[in-house]
Amino acid sequence: MSGNRWRLPVLVAAVATAIGLVAVPAEGAETDSSPAVSVAAGNINLGYFVNWGVYQRNYHVKNIQTSGSADKLTHINYAFGNVTNGQCALGDSYADYDKFYDAGASVDGTPDTWDAGALRGNFNQLRKLKAMHPGLKVLFSFGGWTWSGGFGQAAQNAAAFAESCHRLVEDPRWADVFDGIDIDWEYPNACGLTCDNSGPAAFGNLMGALRSRFGSDYLVTAAITADGSDGGKIDATDYGGASQHLDWYNVMSYDYFGAFDADGPTAPHSPLTSYEGIPAAGFNSDAAIQKLKSKGVPSSKLLLGIGFYGRGWTGVTQAAPGGSASGAAPGTYEPGIEDYKVIKDRCPSNGTVAGTAYAHCGNQWWSYDTPSTIGGKMSYAGQQGLGGAFFWELSGDTTNGELITAMDNGLN
Repeated sequence: MSGNRWRLPVLVAAVATAIGLVAVPAEGAETDSSPAVSVAAGNINLGYFVNWGVYQRNYHVKNIQTSGSADKLTHINYAFGNVTNGQCALGDSYADYDKFYDAGASVDGTPDTWDAGALRGNFNQLRKLKAMHPGLKVLFSFGGWTWSGGFGQAAQNAAAFAESCHRLVEDPRWADVFDGIDIDWEYPNACGLTCDNSGPAAFGNLMGALRSRFGSDYLVTAAITADGSDGGKIDATDYGGASQHLDWYNVMSYDYFGAFDADGPTAPHSPLTSYEGIPAAGFNSDAAIQKLKSKGVPSSKLLLGIGFYGRGWTGVTQAAPGGSASGAAPGTYEPGIEDYKVIKDRCPSNGTVAGTAYAHCGNQWWSYDTPSTIGGKMSYAGQQGLGGAFFWELSGDTTNGELITAMDNGLN
């Protein structure tokens, strides 16, 4: 699986001010394997909000409200915090808690204040959004494709890492904003942007330490690989054993194929099932879900991943999947990738394969999910008894929330 190469923030205004908080755990502290918080299976609809989206993308917490998405979300993952020196740290303190929002940009129409100690930025906007939607839960997500390199060191002293994360997430300035923590380690005991060799038990040890420190009143979740191939990334880690510590896994069932393989063959980046001619066996959502189930992960602790974006090639003459290409199609922020809200009109879908959509327009070939294919994927989630679904990420949807509406309709 390719990983999420596009997660690198376009602008990170104040990364130099990122902070980490450390504490030494009590000697002899033990991992608590008590059951995770009970969540009703089937209706979780979780979306990622990216802190760098407030810059070039001009997507803010207020957009979650004005698009109607806040009414359809059950959970938001705030991405990302960094993992450095074995600790949780802020990734962009300016966007997180310092950026000023005037009345027009604020989610509730009330401007921020410069009073000493006042909370601003995304954290304050999320606080206001939660006040408007009391059932909405927010988790602080750490890592991601770019910042996963620090998890190996963190796993060497999991209790100290968990303590640092608890101090950061529960900082008195914003403790009421977050209802839990999400770990996006790409990938334990396998390779992503960098390679990790911490062993198959490291991930479970880390999650057990987090559960022990945060306790049963907080959500503890993880975004994990959807590589269902034999001997692939799911097989590299004991996700089954670790699941006892978690409320759920966000199974990243997207980015299977794309123009990171510049010459193709063209293939949908988020196939629900296998299909004749698929470039790699096990690179589909169903293969990942079935493999995780076989390893003992309860269905109710699995969320199906949806991408609110397309991946595309250029130099393609064949309309059907499997054609050759000459490189990545142009994208607004990165070659080979484009938000759904843009690609739906620029290169409309004219075919489906393996439960997802594709489009051939001119010499470009794109794959992405539409409201219709999302409906099919939500039906699959229900048939499999999954806990629900999640998506990456909010700014890719239309201004009236076409895709999240399709998810909401399919889950309820």
